[in-house]
Amino acid sequence: MNRRTFIALVGGAAAAWPLTARAQQPAMPVVGFLDTRSPDGMTDRLRAFREGLKDSGYVERENVAIEYRWAENQLDRLSELAAELVRRQVAVIAATSSYPALAAKAATTTTPIVFLVGEDPVKLGLVASLARPGGNLTGINLFSVELTAKRLGLLREMVPGAARIAVLVNPANTTTTETTLRDVQSAARAMGLQIQVLCRLRKDQSRAARRHLRRGHPVLELPACPAGTTGGISSTSCGPCTA
Repeated sequence: MNRRTFIALVGGAAAAWPLTARAQQPAMPVVGFLDTRSPDGMTDRLRAFREGLKDSGYVERENVAIEYRWAENQLDRLSELAAELVRRQVAVIAATSSYPALAAKAATTTTPIVFLVGEDPVKLGLVASLARPGGNLTGINLFSVELTAKRLGLLREMVPGAARIAVLVNPANTTTTETTLRDVQSAARAMGLQIQVLCRLRKDQSRAARRHLRRGHPVLELPACPAGTTGGISSTSCGPCTA
């Protein structure tokens, strides 16, 4: 199941909240859509989101409005964008990754929030537990971080002769990156593998990862942050990444 499918599920989940009961305007309910990126290149995923709403009986501009807020890859804008949606009195906020979800959570304790995250939402502080989220948040967990060690095992099975594996990270989310790296390093030790950590934000290390692939060596990319974001980290300062 690809990310487009999950975006469609988020649209359906957003529609599952009692939109008409939450809406403050008599005309039609409003759904807030909060994303770290820009709308460029998001056509397919936006279509999936609208299809998810449509499957639940809501069609944009017919019986539901959507207020889009794009951070344009500037994570420090998310707090104000989330606050704008709350002031707009949207019926529900759809947060497409952990950063928008955390910004929306900080902005309101009453407006329903539906999130899509790759990390454990309990560890992120979004919900109290997976079984009983509580509060005003619910959503979908891709378990991409939790499955990283298993992905390493699959790589080992695919390339059984490999003794060294490059791990490509984008460290915008430092806490998640470090936690995931610890899991990978622990799994690597158990498998007798060496790990070389490379930073996707550094051109020299991105080139090194491509060289690994061209030579037939395995490369594991960690889902450390939303695609296309850098969190303000420069290409020469990469937290857990090594030179």
